[in-house]
Amino acid sequence: MSNFEVNNVSINTILGYVKDGTIAIPEIQRPFVWDTTKVRDLIDSLYRGYPVGYIITWKSPDVKLKDGRSSEGKQVLIDGQQRITALTAALLGQEVLNSDYKKKRIKIAFNIKSEEFQTLNPAIEKQEDWIPDISEFMKDGNVNTYKFTTDYSNQFKIDPNLVSDRINKLMAIKNILIGRIELGSNLDIDTVTEIFVRINSAGVVLSQADFAMSKISVNKKYEGNDVRKAIDYFCHFAKTPIDYENIKNNDIEFCNKEIFNKIKWIKDKNDNLYLPSYTDMLRVAFTYKFKRGKLADLVSLLSGRDFETREYKEEIVGDSFNKLYDGVRAFVNQSNFERYLMILKGAGIIDESLVRSQNVMNFGYIVYLLLKEKNVKPNKIERLVRKWVEIGRASC
Repeated sequence: MSNFEVNNVSINTILGYVKDGTIAIPEIQRPFVWDTTKVRDLIDSLYRGYPVGYIITWKSPDVKLKDGRSSEGKQVLIDGQQRITALTAALLGQEVLNSDYKKKRIKIAFNIKSEEFQTLNPAIEKQEDWIPDISEFMKDGNVNTYKFTTDYSNQFKIDPNLVSDRINKLMAIKNILIGRIELGSNLDIDTVTEIFVRINSAGVVLSQADFAMSKISVNKKYEGNDVRKAIDYFCHFAKTPIDYENIKNNDIEFCNKEIFNKIKWIKDKNDNLYLPSYTDMLRVAFTYKFKRGKLADLVSLLSGRDFETREYKEEIVGDSFNKLYDGVRAFVNQSNFERYLMILKGAGIIDESLVRSQNVMNFGYIVYLLLKEKNVKPNKIERLVRKWVEIGRASC
């Protein structure tokens, strides 16, 4: 089986894949880091026929169902997230989250006379010769192009054929083909990571936690996106509690769920001793519930891999998601978290600078959760966890 395939696919098709969930982009739920001028430049490049680079997807393995049928795996977008998110914003008119976790529209304006693109602002909005939002022209049947061409050419004394040509060129952006590298489902996560690092000119390392978060978010059947959000929001509230109200107001559906009530307490916790990232939480939850340490194995299990037969089975997918969700709930449990912090402080760790490695904190929490699950007495748990953390500190 080939490691990858290279093909061309239309922007419209890619955006359709994103809308129906065939391609998973969890970053759409996270703050969009591009500034609006980058979005404008991307649209301008497409309009002028300039290359905008490849996107890279990784096809998840097909999963064997109980009745013997095969369920086709989803695709995870591992390179090109910002470009695709920019296209959904500019062409589909979808909102994105800014760095303050506030939803906003990015409207790209177009001047037919000068063939210039700009981010919509109050000055441009007052100028009638600008199309204020190009997304209106990307929706089938939304604009009567014949009437628009006639009215525009009459108002601004421009050749209607010229107006028509430029409107058609604008609307044709969604039909432009861009390159897609599709990595095969036979590749393991370590190989995919290596491919990404080698193909990316900036040499940005894509962590296995990123793959895992993508894999989690795409699975609707087992509430994968709720798991991802619980992880993401808990870690964000711990570090930036000021964004709580923005997230609460912008993600109402999730905030009405039980898991949100179990994580929101962290926003009021004024303690910087242990500020986990989503990588830390995944590592703790996975090692605690699965007794494994490699996040690559988590991706395989969430795909349904049977390590003995090397097949992919639906029952393993369900079991793995349930176990991971249990691990996340245990991690964010207020009683567990606060008790663990008390043990750390009892071991003399009153500031994060006193621990050289975050892994010492992570594995200390794993030990705590494992011992508690085995109903070990609290005083013995404290003694063993303190001893482990002290050994961990000494060995760093």
